[in-house]
Amino acid sequence: MKPSFYNVLGPYTFRYVANLLDAELFSKTDLSEHKIKSFNGLDNCSSNDITFLNDNINIKDTNMIAKGYLVSKKNNSGIINGKVLVKVNDLHSSIAKLSNIFCTDFTENEKNNIKKPKIYKPVNYISKKSLIKNGCIIGKNVTINDGSILYENCIIGNNVNIGSNTVIRNSIIGDNVMIGSNTSIGQPGFGFAFNKDQNIQIFHMGRAIIQNNSFIGCNCSIDRGSFSDTVIGENVYLDNQIHIAHNVHVGSNTMIAAQSGIAGSVKIGNFCRIGGQVGIANHIKIGDNVEIAAKSAVRNNIEANKKIMGDPAINMFTYLKNYKKYFR
Repeated sequence: MKPSFYNVLGPYTFRYVANLLDAELFSKTDLSEHKIKSFNGLDNCSSNDITFLNDNINIKDTNMIAKGYLVSKKNNSGIINGKVLVKVNDLHSSIAKLSNIFCTDFTENEKNNIKKPKIYKPVNYISKKSLIKNGCIIGKNVTINDGSILYENCIIGNNVNIGSNTVIRNSIIGDNVMIGSNTSIGQPGFGFAFNKDQNIQIFHMGRAIIQNNSFIGCNCSIDRGSFSDTVIGENVYLDNQIHIAHNVHVGSNTMIAAQSGIAGSVKIGNFCRIGGQVGIANHIKIGDNVEIAAKSAVRNNIEANKKIMGDPAINMFTYLKNYKKYFR
């Protein structure tokens, strides 16, 4: 059973949702009183959920299978694969509004009513100056140092070592993981909709998942997913001062050096080597066995087994050849 990190609200009628979003409803039948069960990302929704089409998804893509009711920009047309379209003027604001009516944080009273944390023995060391909140499950031989906080319902595997002043929430940590001091894992990501009066935060429903045998350095920040999970694969090594944004997947046996920043929804393959101060733009896909030189800026998808460098990052040997040509 998955741990719960927030309240799921609803269902709501189509009429209520359409009024909230100032939307046009395109359906072959009258669904105004039909109940929408929940709100999820496109990959995670069921037939009674409402979901959305990202700006970079073509509604005419016949390979896409829509499982829920689709929120889309008004300039999209028709009904895709027989599914209903809820057409809106501002997609991002609509996503933010939906996330906040279907999800909400636990109240303090609800947090107090969660079961006390379960800590399995033997315990290596848990500082009296750390804080483990209700619902947490802590594996065997765990070390938790001074000032660290584990928020409600987090799961920590066996032989995990957590440094000082680290904050973990909405997270599942595997076995044999080392986490440095002053690191934050599972906080909401940088997801919001612009609004001329006040920007609207998107409620982040996903989790941060750190798989077995990984190493997370000091002063790192790993955001939880917005509509899917942020996943750090097995035997991944993250140096100090690394930022991993929401929905990022880092493949197993990958290494990332210090001060690198990975923007939202990036997919990094297995056995990659990423140098220090690398920046990777959002929604980029990087194949297996890719090497990225330090201070590179990755703005396009990278196929497997490539070596790249520069800004924008290109083939490493082409970059060096051009550098020698123009700067010798």
